[in-house]
Amino acid sequence: MKKILLACCCTAFVLISAMAHAEIVLKLQTSTQSGAYEFKYINEEWGKRLKAMTGGEISTEFYSINSIVDRKETPEAVMAGVLGGDLTAVSYFTGRNPAFAILGDLIAGYDTVDQVQTFCRYGGGRDALQALWDATLPGAFHVVGCGAVAKEALVAKVPIKGVDDFKGVKVRSPGGLAATVFKAAGAAPVSMSLSDVFTSLEKGVIDAADASAYINNTTSGFHQIAKYPIYPGIHSMAVRQFTINQGIWDKLTDDQKLALETWFYACYDDVRRILDLQDKEQVSKDKAGGDITVVDWPQEERDKFRKLASEAWEETAGKSPEARAALDAHYMYMKTIGLLE
Repeated sequence: MKKILLACCCTAFVLISAMAHAEIVLKLQTSTQSGAYEFKYINEEWGKRLKAMTGGEISTEFYSINSIVDRKETPEAVMAGVLGGDLTAVSYFTGRNPAFAILGDLIAGYDTVDQVQTFCRYGGGRDALQALWDATLPGAFHVVGCGAVAKEALVAKVPIKGVDDFKGVKVRSPGGLAATVFKAAGAAPVSMSLSDVFTSLEKGVIDAADASAYINNTTSGFHQIAKYPIYPGIHSMAVRQFTINQGIWDKLTDDQKLALETWFYACYDDVRRILDLQDKEQVSKDKAGGDITVVDWPQEERDKFRKLASEAWEETAGKSPEARAALDAHYMYMKTIGLLE
């Protein structure tokens, strides 16, 4: 009898231990299309690394934009447990508060992706984003991190060689700050999901698109139709957020939390570097091929566009106290690194 009781106790201990260390599978909807280079790279290269980093305790399932819920509804899906978290563009939530536009993409604000990454990780960006979500959906989720992966190229069916060439051009754009800047340049912003860009370019609904990194635009097929891409980009370094359902986050160990944060920043640092290399390689091929005309704006046009953008920053900051605080967070960091006096 004692042996039976001992065996039962040992079995129960093993079961409890197994439950305590049961694998956590995080369903994460992203803001990239399934055919994009970035989506494939993260899925193939970085999903397995998180599992290895946590000793098999945490794994991920990545989903492309709009595949589980609409791109603007991922926060509610995370709250409901339909998703474990998201890896998506912050600017999608501009309709909730203009502060999301400022934290999601300070149009023409930074010179490099590394500056944006540093703002998010060390310059107050992540904390500002967490505070904004806490004010918007209290207790919904934890912001593990944020950052940009590319200075996006602009997809265009017509040559846009400077600010004046934007006049009358129909540009796919996220709402909020980006749309305000394009409108100030004389363009007609059109709001739509990234998944609708190809068909809209094909049918003439839009003439150009704020889309993604040059290589992502290529693998998504945009350059088959839009043969005047602007590269290097003039406008966007879209910030992605990595959120986790608050209930799931609270149950993680300190080691698991650290692993998730380390994984995210290592992943996105790697992605920005590989995208930059892929961009340059693809641009070189396209220039040599002759079918695509890569447009590179002169510095004076870039400066003119940045001035328009800075006026739009202030206009957007005036729309809510949170937006003002978000822009001030940028300004504080920019002064630290010498971008502003």
